[in-house]
Amino acid sequence: MYIIYNLLLIIVFIFLVLPMFGLRALKEDGFKRRFKQSLGFLRPEDIALVAEKNCIWIHGASVGEIVATSPLVKEIRQAFPNTPILVSAVTTGGYSMAKQIIPEATAIIYFPLDICFITNWVVERIKPRVFMPVETELWPNFLRTINQNDIPVMMVNGRISDKSVKSYKYLFGILTDMLESVDKFCMQSKLDAEYIIKLGAAKERVVVTGNTKFDQTYAEVTPEDKEKFLAEMALTGSYPIIVAGSTHPNEESMLLVSFAQILAKFPEAKLVIAPRKPGRVQEITHLAQKAGYSVGFRKELLTQPAAERLASQVILIDTIGELGRIYAVGDVVYVGGSLITHGGHNVLEPAAHAKPIVVGPHMFNFKDSHALLKQNKACHTVNNQQELTESLLKIVSDDNLRNSMGQGSLQVIIDNRGAAKRSIEYLQALLAGDAIHGKNLNYSINNATSRHITIEGGERMRQREAVKLYLYRLVHGKINHYWDYFILIFLRVASVIYELGVWTKLALYRTGILQQNKLDCMVISLGNITVGGTGKTPTAQKMAALIRDLGYRVVILNRGYRAHWDDPIGVVSDGKRIYMTAFEAGDEAYLLAKNLPGVPVVIGKDRAITGKYVVDSMRPDVIIMDDGYQHWQLARDLDIVLVDTLNMFGNNCLLPRGTLREPLENLDRANMFLLTKTNQSTEAAKEKVKEVLAKNNQHAIVFESVHSPCYFVEIADWYKGIKDNKKDLQDLKGCAVMAFSAIGNPSSFEQSLADIGVELVETIRYPDHHDYGMVEMQYVTERALSQKVRALITTEKDAVKIPSEFIYSQRELPLYILGIEVKMLNGEREFLDIVEEKIKKGKRK
Repeated sequence: MYIIYNLLLIIVFIFLVLPMFGLRALKEDGFKRRFKQSLGFLRPEDIALVAEKNCIWIHGASVGEIVATSPLVKEIRQAFPNTPILVSAVTTGGYSMAKQIIPEATAIIYFPLDICFITNWVVERIKPRVFMPVETELWPNFLRTINQNDIPVMMVNGRISDKSVKSYKYLFGILTDMLESVDKFCMQSKLDAEYIIKLGAAKERVVVTGNTKFDQTYAEVTPEDKEKFLAEMALTGSYPIIVAGSTHPNEESMLLVSFAQILAKFPEAKLVIAPRKPGRVQEITHLAQKAGYSVGFRKELLTQPAAERLASQVILIDTIGELGRIYAVGDVVYVGGSLITHGGHNVLEPAAHAKPIVVGPHMFNFKDSHALLKQNKACHTVNNQQELTESLLKIVSDDNLRNSMGQGSLQVIIDNRGAAKRSIEYLQALLAGDAIHGKNLNYSINNATSRHITIEGGERMRQREAVKLYLYRLVHGKINHYWDYFILIFLRVASVIYELGVWTKLALYRTGILQQNKLDCMVISLGNITVGGTGKTPTAQKMAALIRDLGYRVVILNRGYRAHWDDPIGVVSDGKRIYMTAFEAGDEAYLLAKNLPGVPVVIGKDRAITGKYVVDSMRPDVIIMDDGYQHWQLARDLDIVLVDTLNMFGNNCLLPRGTLREPLENLDRANMFLLTKTNQSTEAAKEKVKEVLAKNNQHAIVFESVHSPCYFVEIADWYKGIKDNKKDLQDLKGCAVMAFSAIGNPSSFEQSLADIGVELVETIRYPDHHDYGMVEMQYVTERALSQKVRALITTEKDAVKIPSEFIYSQRELPLYILGIEVKMLNGEREFLDIVEEKIKKGKRK
């Protein structure tokens, strides 16, 4: 299908586009720039500030889409203050409009023609961090190129018309590819969402965010601005002023007839016409003069001295990009494209100026905005010439009606603002969870973050880690070779077998065929339903400390992941002394033992065995089974499931095709859900998580927690337990630093640093639980010195795996550990009450 599409495209390009563009380049000022840039000939200075700088690329075709883009760019600039923003447009009107109303853009260009070699050339040069098409801007070759370059796509202000639904279907396989290449569809309305799903978009990728045109501020006009406009067009003192915007052929003739009757009643009336296509000005001039009206032109009036401006009955707007502000001078506004079967135009621009609005019956392109205004009695819909005249006369003759309609218009705008902000929340969530692309929110990441088996200056990665990294990227959509598809098929089959095993084993326990071991104390299971970092270790530390501080004896059972310990039982700490190294116990268990004085930590793969040992030898009141949701051998009194609001549920596929340990239906076993890192996620992400939890579990309590940075401490002091040398977070604010980590969710750690205000010059990521060697630490140090940073920063989990010879060597740069504390935003007291109640109930028994 792509072959047919590209053949047709090349034929159209050679025999139609090329001659037409060439002719326009000779005749129209400024069209040469569009011609060259559309062919991919971007000068280095055109893209110097955005090329290969992880820019956010947002694209709108023409003036209407650029208007919708404006509030989005403002929100992007606020959310990503240090990220370059590239705006592109297809038409000269859109390009000019972008130049006028989007000062926040780092660069503005013409969008390349959808010819494969042109799109490849442009995308390779710019290499954006994310691509954001506005409304219906889906181009097959361009999206294919974006997908091949592993760049996420998020449609914003998505709008699908009835006509588009019918025509898109003829693209067949190309349509499927286009829709699959979009990671998130942020649609204007529920109907638009239903349309895009009907076309084939995955339902879980589609959300309704509203229309960003409600958020537009570029057209705001002060009282002084309004008086200036009136003076410039010689309209001062006139009443009523009727502004007709975005008009089409046949509509102007109807307006001129209606205006004659208005003029008979109001001799000082004026009609301002802004045709959809400025090139039709002469045609409309002829119509107006033939009807006997005097005609003025916006461009001419602007150049004339104030004393020489003559008032005309009809003013024609022959400029581009001003209509949104000119609506402010009208006493009533007619929005064109609606008395003919075009589908209407943007009614929100006049509504933002609190204007009464009149439209024709054909508003199917703006059905939702039109419905809102009608519902609020702010818009009259007319069907013909006679109704147009009657409606205009009625409005301009009744001050109360005109004012109430105007206030109704403004109220619609006020009530529906926020679409741009909601869209950017989804963008933040998309980039925060973008493990595929290795990018984060407000900081840059060097290519070393996604290194493969070897890296310059680095130690050769273990084969197991390299394979794990490859598979992780593959299941999240990183496909580079044809054999990747065969591996995905194999993984899908393996997932089916794995799921069958999970259901079988769980059924055996639920039916009692396999017996759970019960311990003579309260058992709390702390786990998750996905692989990867959800913050279990700091959460287990927090809960153990809370229970310990209540005066109860608490012990942590950890499986000892990546521990070099062969015995079934390993006592990492008895609460007084640490007996094992991080190498022997594993990083998580050692970290818990180090940070929890008074709380024993015991490792072993079978928690039934380690649990019995702990009960017999340590007599605990409470056992916390770390990472125990899938460890069914041991009965538990309280099942707590952690959900990372940054990564949610992975790619919703079971291992090994995805990252789910169990189907989401198995969340029904949980007694509590704890949403982690909620300070770094968006409200939209949290609501999405809660929807999934509620769907699969109606009884569990849902709590929220944050991972709060507390301090920096030099690694040597951290190991020695010296607390007096902790640095305040503000001490490194604004300092250039380099971060490295080997944790499940490095983006959370990096975002915490960005939130503190440090300048992240570079970050390096290793696979989760990676053990560092001296060669790697030397490489990290050399990279940091070459970047001229002031310090290295890592996590506590990484600190326990760094060689002691590096820690206590003469280092040229300090290595700081970021101290993190889990804080429960709600439910802490409720959690403790449940624990105490169960402990007391157990003792009574």
